[in-house]
Amino acid sequence: MRLISIGKLKDGPERELLSRYRKRLRPVLELTELPQAKGSPEEQKKREAEALLGACRLNSYIIALDEGGKNFSSLEFAGALQKWSESGREICFLIGGAEGLDSLVTNRADMIISFGVMTWPHMLVRILLAEQLFRAQSILTGHPYHRAGRPHT
Repeated sequence: MRLISIGKLKDGPERELLSRYRKRLRPVLELTELPQAKGSPEEQKKREAEALLGACRLNSYIIALDEGGKNFSSLEFAGALQKWSESGREICFLIGGAEGLDSLVTNRADMIISFGVMTWPHMLVRILLAEQLFRAQSILTGHPYHRAGRPHT
């Protein structure tokens, strides 16, 4: 599995937390950080889209993270992750830059997922994704990390 994103996460607590989750994942979540493009917002999106897609193998299963994507519960995400993994294709999660994702990415993506309609800093989305991947793997292995069935108020 790979996480390919625009921008570099600086040293500090966020990078440490991301590293902690990445180390727990099997297979390890590879991280590729690409530079933010220059130019107008549209030029940036297009250049970043080309870089994101260029970092993926041709047959990769591409999952773009975008606020307009599908919302999953943790259980649904675990089931989807299992299905994606069984495809035999490399899974690539793509996170765009400050201007968002160009249609080149969303049109090519096999799946577009969202962590809700709230705006999240792109650097924090990496951590949210890594945590949800760890939670999904825990669910799939029957580990009690995920507390399914808790009463909801």
